Amino acid sequence: MSRPGLKDASQDHGAELLPDAFRENAQVSAEDEDQEDSTQPLWQRLAEQRVGTGGLQRAMGWIILALALALGGFQLYIGITFDMDARQQRLVHLLLVLTLIFLTVPAAKSAWGRSVPLLALDALLVLAAVAATVYPIVNAAELARRAGAYETTDWVLGIVLIVLLLEATRRTVGWFMSVLVLAFMFYAWAGPWFPGAFNHRGATIERLSAYVYLGNDGILGMTLGVVVTFVFIFVLFGALLQKTGGGNFFIGLAFVLTGRSPGGPAKGAVVGSAMMGSISGTALGNVATTGPFTIPMMKKVGYNKEEAAGVEAAASTGGQILPPIMGAGAFLIAERTGIPYAEIVLVSIIPALMYFGTVYLFVDIKARKRGMSSIPKDQLPVFKEVMKGGWHFLAPLVLLIVLLLQYVPPGRAGLYATAALFVVAMLRSMSRLSLRDIGEVFVIAARNTLPVSAACAIAGIIVGVVGLTGLGLVISDVLVSAFAGSLLLTLIMVALASLILGVGLPVTASYVVLIILAGPALQELGLAVIVTHLIVYWFSQDSNVTPPVALAAFVAAGIANSSPMRSAFHAWIFAKGLYFIPLMFAYSALLLTGTPWEVTVATVTGCVALVGAAVAIEGYLLRPAGVWQRIVLAVAALLALVAPEWTGWAESLFGVTVASDVFLWVGTLVILAFVVWQVLAQRISPVVVTPMEEREGAEPEEARRAAAEAAASPKPEPGTGSQPGAAASPQPEPGTHSATAGREDERGS
Repeated sequence: MSRPGLKDASQDHGAELLPDAFRENAQVSAEDEDQEDSTQPLWQRLAEQRVGTGGLQRAMGWIILALALALGGFQLYIGITFDMDARQQRLVHLLLVLTLIFLTVPAAKSAWGRSVPLLALDALLVLAAVAATVYPIVNAAELARRAGAYETTDWVLGIVLIVLLLEATRRTVGWFMSVLVLAFMFYAWAGPWFPGAFNHRGATIERLSAYVYLGNDGILGMTLGVVVTFVFIFVLFGALLQKTGGGNFFIGLAFVLTGRSPGGPAKGAVVGSAMMGSISGTALGNVATTGPFTIPMMKKVGYNKEEAAGVEAAASTGGQILPPIMGAGAFLIAERTGIPYAEIVLVSIIPALMYFGTVYLFVDIKARKRGMSSIPKDQLPVFKEVMKGGWHFLAPLVLLIVLLLQYVPPGRAGLYATAALFVVAMLRSMSRLSLRDIGEVFVIAARNTLPVSAACAIAGIIVGVVGLTGLGLVISDVLVSAFAGSLLLTLIMVALASLILGVGLPVTASYVVLIILAGPALQELGLAVIVTHLIVYWFSQDSNVTPPVALAAFVAAGIANSSPMRSAFHAWIFAKGLYFIPLMFAYSALLLTGTPWEVTVATVTGCVALVGAAVAIEGYLLRPAGVWQRIVLAVAALLALVAPEWTGWAESLFGVTVASDVFLWVGTLVILAFVVWQVLAQRISPVVVTPMEEREGAEPEEARRAAAEAAASPKPEPGTGSQPGAAASPQPEPGTHSATAGREDERGS
C-alpha cells in the first residue's frame, strides 16, 4: 500500500499554531518527497496513483469517494443503531474494504500494475467479492438451517473469498502474511503426514473452506468483528483530528515543553507522538502527522537522517500502547478475554509512560553525547498562543477518557468523542472544515482502515485452522516441555517468535498469531490472563520497527529521505522498551496486580532498571561509561528486571535460598550509585562536548556555507595559524575534559 502522502499530513488547518520555521521545514520535506498536486482532492490523487491522469482518473476518483463515504456512513449507521446482525455487519464491511483495495491499491508497483488490463482484472475481482460476501447475507436463513451440511456452492465461494483475501493482503500488508496463511492451511490439510504431537487427522479442502468461510471462528469471526465494532470509529476520529489541525496543536505543545533542552526536536517528537498517538492509536498515521515537522527539525540540530526517522518511528509506535485509544489489538484483548476495555486502559498507563520515558532517555543520551543544541527560542511555539489556538481539541479527549472510565462501550465512546470533535472544530474558523475537507476525512479513514481490515480478516483463517486442528494446545505443551517450565526461556522464545513474525506481519496480525499459539503456554506457567495478553501485545509492536518490513520506520524514512533499512534499525534500537518492559509484567506488580506498595516498588525499580539498560547500550549518561561499567549496569538491570529468576538460579547452583527482593534492590542500588557517581563526577570534573554546530562536518549546510565564505575571504598570511571564516572552538576550563563525537559506538549496539 502506498504510504500516506505528506501533503495531507502537514495540514493547513491549525498551521498558525506553529512558528514559520516549523512550517517551512515541513513544506520543504513535502516538496522533496511528494510531488502530488495538493490542489486536487485526496480521492483524485489516489485515483491518479492508480490509473494516471485523464478522464478515467476523474471517474475513478469519484468512485473512491463514494466508496469511502459508503464505508464511513455504514460504520456510523451501525454504531448509532446497533440493529444489524453481527455477521451481516462484517460481510458488508468486508465487501467495501475489498472493493476499495482492488480499486486503489495496484497489483504491482510498476506501470504494468497500473495498466488498463489490470484494472479490468481488478473489476472482475470486485465482482467476485460481491458474490462471495452477498451470498451469506441473502441465504442466511438457509445456511443456518443446514449448518454443518454445506453444499458445493458454499465451499467454492469460500475458496473464492480466501483467494481474494490472500491477494488483498499481499497488496496492503505484504506477501509474508499471505504465505503464512497458506502454510497454516497446508498444515490443516496435511495433518496425517506430520510427525509426533503435530499429527492430526487432517481436513479436506471442502471442510476447511466452508469452516473458515461460514464458521464462527473464521474470516467472519471475532478478529474482523473488532475492526467493525471498535477500530474504524477510532480511525475516523484520528482522521478528523488530523484534518482539523489537532496534530499541529499537539506538536506545538510538545515543542513548548521540550524545545529548549539538548536535542529538543527529538524530544518533541517523543512527547508529540505520545500526545497524538494516545488519541489516534495508529503508528503509521502518527508518523505521517508529526513526522513532516519533527524529522526536519531533528536533522537540523544534528541527528542524522536515519536516526531522525528512527526516533519518529519508535515514538509513534508507542501510540498503540498508550491510552486512552490504543491499537486494534487492545480491543481484541477486551473481546477475547472479556475484560472491560476501561480496565485494560488503566493497567496500561504506567507501562506506556515508562516506554516513552525510555525513548526520551535514548534521545537525550544521544544529544548529550554529541553536544547537540536546542531550538532557538525565537523558533519555538509560544505556550499561550498554542493553547489559545487549540485548547478546544482537549475537550473531545477529556470526554473520551471520562466515558471509558464510566465503562461506556468503546465503540459508543468513540462515536461520542468523534461527534464532539466535529462540533468543536466547526465552531472555530481555524479548524472549520469545508465539504471537500469532510470528504477527505472519510477517504483518509477508509485508506487507513484497509490494511487493518485485510489483516484481521485473513487472520481469522489462522484462528480457524488452530481451532480446527488444536495446534495452539500442541505448541503450548511443546513450549512448556522444551523449556522445563522456565518462564524466562518461554518469554525469550515468544519474543524471538514475535521478532520473526514482525518481519512480515503487522501488529494486530502478529498479536493474533502469537496469542493463539503461545498464550496458553504462558498461562500454564502461572501468568494471569491480562498479563499474558499484554506481554504478547507489547512484543507484537516490534513489527512496526523490525526490518525488513517495518512500516512505521519506512513511512518515517520517506519523510527523512533516508535508507529504509537503516532507519528501521535505529527505530529498533530506540524501541528497546518493547522488550524490557514486558519482562516486568511477568515478574512484578507493574500491571496493578498487587498492593499499592508493590505497584510503587515495581514502578520505581523498573524505571531505574530501564536507565541502567539504556546506559549499558549507549555507553553514556552525563559522561562516557567504560566497558566494565556497562557490563555491571547490564547485570544490575537484569537483576532488577527478572529478580525472581535469580532466586531460582541461586538455589539450583549454590543451594542457597535468597529472597527475590534482595536481587531486586541490589540491582536497583547499583544503578542508582552509578547515576549519583556520574552526577558528582560531572560537577567536579565536567566533560565538555564540542557543540555539533562548531564541529567540522557536523552540519552539512553550515559546513558548505563556511567553506564558501572561507573561499571568498582573503587568504591568511603564512604562519598566522588561523583562517578567516573558521569558527574558534571554545577551550575547556582548567581541570575539565573534552569529549568529541565518535569516541563511543553511535549505533548503541
